[in-house]
Amino acid sequence: MATLPERPQSQTVTAIYSWWAGKPQRLSRRLGASQIGEECERRLWYSFRWCQRPELEPDGRMKRLFNRGHREEAVFTEELRGIGCDVRDIDPSTGEQFTFTAVGGHFVAKIDGVALRVPEAPKTWHNLSYKTANAKSWAELSKKGLQAAQPKNWAQNQVEMHLAQLTRTLFLSVNKDTDEIYAERVRYDEAEAARLLAKAERVIYAPEPLAKLSNDPAFYKCKMCPMSPTCHGEALPPVSCRTCLHATPEPDGDGRWSCARFGCDVTTETQRAAGEQCPEHRYIPALLANWGEPVDASEAENWVEYRAPDGLTFRNGPWGVGSYTSKELVNASPALLRHAEFLAIRERVNGQVVEFQLDKEAA
Repeated sequence: MATLPERPQSQTVTAIYSWWAGKPQRLSRRLGASQIGEECERRLWYSFRWCQRPELEPDGRMKRLFNRGHREEAVFTEELRGIGCDVRDIDPSTGEQFTFTAVGGHFVAKIDGVALRVPEAPKTWHNLSYKTANAKSWAELSKKGLQAAQPKNWAQNQVEMHLAQLTRTLFLSVNKDTDEIYAERVRYDEAEAARLLAKAERVIYAPEPLAKLSNDPAFYKCKMCPMSPTCHGEALPPVSCRTCLHATPEPDGDGRWSCARFGCDVTTETQRAAGEQCPEHRYIPALLANWGEPVDASEAENWVEYRAPDGLTFRNGPWGVGSYTSKELVNASPALLRHAEFLAIRERVNGQVVEFQLDKEAA
């Protein structure tokens, strides 16, 4: 019997996924409360420094899935109001979501709202925290409770309560498969909140990546991490002010960054555009650790020289023989810097690396 062809995917579904895929992920200017419970501080640093490569961005279906939680917020708010809770989900002073910042404005907590007249404690103002979960995750949450089952969400609630000056969170999670609701009143832990904010400060002001969770790239948590190609491999993060050795997050102001090369502040918009517009970008040397170690530098000429274990030397600096701009390096690889034919052509035509795929046989 002939094999029946697979049923083709609906053109409508394909179009919807494509629409979601076309919605760019806007890089956050601040480290978020939803992230601070992450076990690996190096991953947090990479996130704050915009190190995730664009090809690792979620596809359209996954972006739609991630948006499910946002769509559930309005449902929970309507339901709480329906049972008599006094829910405030908009800050009257701004007309927007309640937002709190810390660590020089580089850390942010955006809460889903606050509520009074919660049935278990009608006179206590509660921070509101809404989540969705698949059946397996929801069952574990129901069995173990929030702190044990979802420590990142528990940590998020702690810093939210600390910054909002509240002592209770009403945490609600809906099972996406059955629509069952889990509720827990989370108690404020002052010591834990202080520890988490100290962690945020450590991550934000670290001039280079913090210690790895594991030095073994095969460690299961590292294998699943989207930062692994940069952390354990040779992939360089995108070119932006946040990956540049000249840029510094400053402790005063509202998330202020400065540039030592130009002696000025750099706005978030400038930071995002630096990959295309700034010729002076030079990678934080630690980001090139898997390519070589820094052995020399010139602040005046704006270059850093590296030496690989096999003796190869190269520079991250202005274009030249053996010297590569950051825009070239992010599109290259250590193998390309050893490819004689490529190097000869680049020198002959004053070429720039804009895209690269090295034939394994040629290597």
